[in-house]
Amino acid sequence: MSLATRLSAFFLAALGVALLGFSGALYALASHHLYRQLDERLDAALGTLEAAVDVEHDGLEWEPYERRLTLGTESGVEDVRWSVRDDRGRLVDRSENAAGGDFPAAWTPPAWPTDPPDGTVFGRAPGWRLAGRQLRLDDLLRLGRAHPEDDEDDKDVEYPVLVLTAGLSPAPVEAGLRSLGLTLAVLSTALWLTAAALGRRLCRRALAPLARMAASAREMTAAGLGEPLPNPGTRDELEDLGRAFNELLARLHESFERQARFTGDASHQLRTPLAGMLSLVEVVRRRRRPPEEYEQTLDQVQREATRLSRIVEALLFLARAEAESEPPKMGVVDLADFVPEQLRRWSSHPRAADIVSEGDDIPCPVRADSSLLAQMLDNLLDNACKYSEPGTPIVVRAWRGPGAVFLSVEDQGHGLSAEEQARVFEPFYRAPQARLLGRTGVGLGLSMVRRIIDTFGGSIDVESRTGLGSRFTLRFPAAEPAPRGPQEALTADHSKWAAETDDW
Repeated sequence: MSLATRLSAFFLAALGVALLGFSGALYALASHHLYRQLDERLDAALGTLEAAVDVEHDGLEWEPYERRLTLGTESGVEDVRWSVRDDRGRLVDRSENAAGGDFPAAWTPPAWPTDPPDGTVFGRAPGWRLAGRQLRLDDLLRLGRAHPEDDEDDKDVEYPVLVLTAGLSPAPVEAGLRSLGLTLAVLSTALWLTAAALGRRLCRRALAPLARMAASAREMTAAGLGEPLPNPGTRDELEDLGRAFNELLARLHESFERQARFTGDASHQLRTPLAGMLSLVEVVRRRRRPPEEYEQTLDQVQREATRLSRIVEALLFLARAEAESEPPKMGVVDLADFVPEQLRRWSSHPRAADIVSEGDDIPCPVRADSSLLAQMLDNLLDNACKYSEPGTPIVVRAWRGPGAVFLSVEDQGHGLSAEEQARVFEPFYRAPQARLLGRTGVGLGLSMVRRIIDTFGGSIDVESRTGLGSRFTLRFPAAEPAPRGPQEALTADHSKWAAETDDW
């Protein structure tokens, strides 16, 4: 089922419920109003009949031959039928139009009200809307409704109780309600069918941009991710969806291009040592050579194999960092203790005298994995040693800031341009200046640093000016201080393994 069909069905269902509710409510209100008018006419007729009753101290008098009442006429035709009965149910008087037909003159309600004593009771009989009122002499005398001036000795019949009954045929009301119901049904059906035709057309028209976007997406290939989907220009949620999807396509296109560059650079870097080893072996196998030349060749093969192994290890680390769903197990590491301890491992490096540690003697606790933290610092130090001249200082500094702890490595080397700073953390990227200077490496060290600091929940920034050096600053979320003391033994396998894989 298409989205247009589902939207149309939902809209039509809601419209059907609304029309049904409106028609039902209107019909109910009209029925209540018309039947209330009938009851009001009947109540008024009973009031007229009651006014014609003489209330004397001896009884209630009704002169059927002295009073000719005509009640509820419409267009000159009397339509209200009435009757007067005594307490035994005998007919005392009735209207002329009640003489024949099926008017229930003897109708009596199940019970008469006592408060007020002369209250009206409404009811129904087949084909009639009825109202009755019971007049009791005792109740009327108690209410002071007697007529003393009429208390003369006469021969009029007096009754202790009179029952007044009035009725109207509800046929006109029922006919009007049938006509109203039929009109509401026809109008509601016509409105529903019109909404069904127009609503589906409008839904299809409103969702047409989405269909065009889906068609463009189906025709899109991996090579065409740079081409955006058509913008519907509707200034609504569809346009926002198209914009968000185009942004996603742009990110995917950039990721694919970066992956393609990464694959090409990795292939090139892996091919170079392999080609070197194969060429060395091929040259050596051309003729017999002295043992010394075989040893030299094996040394060169070992160096190339070691370089190849380090490249493969770096690639595996980057792949694991990209695929791992769980962060490494981390603990609290105090940089104030960690940095001096790590720098002591560089005491045998040729540039050891140039490495200087600065910072306040205050705890700088961070949550990190100590081996990965050592690897980051080693990569940054090795990078600074490669691209700064011997004798220039390399400053390592750790300090605390508002809600964060910082670790920076600063050198006074060749520096980076703005374009180089934007790409320095890309895998296999090497600055043109590094190639001109003949610095060895493949450009994976800083990429690894960024991946590691991302797993720690921190960030890395670079500040550099061409010819004046660079400063790389790591930002860690601050952790709760830990007791000062010697750090756990660091894994020595990470100290030098990336010595030739860290470049810009």
